[in-house]
Amino acid sequence: MDFSEGGYWLYAMKGPDGTDHWSRADFKSITPMKQFTALDAFCDAEGNINKEMAGSFWKIYFKESSVSTIVSIEIKFESLADLEQIVEMGFKEGFAAGLENLENLLVKL
Repeated sequence: MDFSEGGYWLYAMKGPDGTDHWSRADFKSITPMKQFTALDAFCDAEGNINKEMAGSFWKIYFKESSVSTIVSIEIKFESLADLEQIVEMGFKEGFAAGLENLENLLVKL
């Protein structure tokens, strides 16, 4: 991961059957401690984007309070069809599982 403007994160999501599903997030803007934006797309293990699959634009905000940090995530798609394609592939369930994993990790800290 190169967390800088113009950098990217190449990562694999492991499916229930053990299959790796590669994605790439290209960081567009970063305001330290406030927010960052990224274009996210499916790709191969080398980071070559699959243009046949829907991509998305992510904006992640951080708001600090005296006892916690609130994270807000906004995801935009080019079209309703792109959103429907991602939802059909199990995005909702996968995203929820990822957040649960994050919560479990943070509880241990």
